[in-house]
Amino acid sequence: MKRWLALFSEAIRGSDRDYTIGPVGPALVMLSVPMVLEMAMESLFAVVDVFYVSRVSADAVATVGITESMLTIVYTVALGLGIGAMAVVARRIGEKDDEGAAQAAVQAIALGVIVAASVGIVAALNAERLMRIMGATPAMIESSLGYTQVMFAGNVTVTLLFLVNAIFRGAGDPAIAMRMLWLGNAINIVVCPFLIFGIGPFPELGVTGAAIGTNIGRGTAVLTQLWILGSGRSRIHIKRRHLVLVPSVMWNVCRLSGSGFVQILIDTSSYIGLVRVISTFGSDALAGYTIGVRTVIFAILPAWGLANAAATMVGQALGAKKPERAEEAVWTAGKYNAIVLGAVSVLFVALAPWIVSIYTSDPLVAPYATSCLRIVSAGFVFFAYGLVFTQSFNGAGDTWTPTWINLGCFWVFQIPLAWLLAIHLEMGPRGVFIAMTVAFSTLAVVSGLVFRRGRWKQTSV
Repeated sequence: MKRWLALFSEAIRGSDRDYTIGPVGPALVMLSVPMVLEMAMESLFAVVDVFYVSRVSADAVATVGITESMLTIVYTVALGLGIGAMAVVARRIGEKDDEGAAQAAVQAIALGVIVAASVGIVAALNAERLMRIMGATPAMIESSLGYTQVMFAGNVTVTLLFLVNAIFRGAGDPAIAMRMLWLGNAINIVVCPFLIFGIGPFPELGVTGAAIGTNIGRGTAVLTQLWILGSGRSRIHIKRRHLVLVPSVMWNVCRLSGSGFVQILIDTSSYIGLVRVISTFGSDALAGYTIGVRTVIFAILPAWGLANAAATMVGQALGAKKPERAEEAVWTAGKYNAIVLGAVSVLFVALAPWIVSIYTSDPLVAPYATSCLRIVSAGFVFFAYGLVFTQSFNGAGDTWTPTWINLGCFWVFQIPLAWLLAIHLEMGPRGVFIAMTVAFSTLAVVSGLVFRRGRWKQTSV
């Protein structure tokens, strides 16, 4: 017990140990503990916003749900770039090439700024039109358009926050990434209620205040990230000579990020299809879905911590020419993840009404949220393994394999199944929730079978 407590303490403080040598279990703990805490902090961004906004109105909560479904494109940019950056950085660190790792970080950050700014300008100017397309009612647009506009305009903060933290994780500095989410989330929690409810000298901005507070928190964390990279306080030290575009390095990051972008786009944009189906049942159903999914994300995002730890170990182990170590790390991480999410699943099924009551007491909204929470969490054990397999492919630089798997499971299978169950078979929103659980389980089985074939071990980065 003392040994594991010592590992936990070292993981929180940060460590300079070499993750390409030594026992796999302790190495996973060292990487995953701060990654799990980092993802928990990121999920709090979503939960805090819904907690405060639910005090405004059901329309405000529904607006958050619609906006977040559209912002999946932004998250896709960030996560896609993060996949490419993490894979290249982890491989360079495993090869002991610190110069190459710094170059890859700069190219990824430059790409992130360019893409996020372009998406933000276009989306913010067309926010009202996009809300109408997604099924927003005139009342929702009138009261909450500002939230959508601010979230789109400030999307560069979330893009860089995700991207730079992926760079830290690939380098083996997850404790730094964790602290950045702590910083951003702490500011968000403190600032949001002042701006939403007009406490003290602050104006009462309603749901728009939640968007402003979120961007202030994330923006502060991003500025701190960039300062750390330039100050030499991480394994990657960006110096003035690195601040140039290197075509060969940028292309390598683009190549992996491009397929990573498509992969995450297929995954996250499938939620747009689900929201469109849910919206046909009214704002109460959509609000319940939003609360349920946000709570599910609160559990799933920490699970990304273990999956990201496995991805980092895979990338560094392959860089050190140790494919057997990479495979061992994946199976170990999958087992740990299944245990954790399995326990969360039991709690969610048993305590769903109480959990939902934290957000809302609306008798029209709560049943939908409870149903979503119970049904979706039933597939957590499968999702735990599927998440680890997917991230491990990415860590190896084999980004196209999970892309094709996501396409089949989420677009070819999940969305048609949701429509069939919810509308054609008249199961209502429950049909959408069932489709989500079935799709998660299918993803895990297919990914596991492909992973066992071992082709990912020959991927070059």
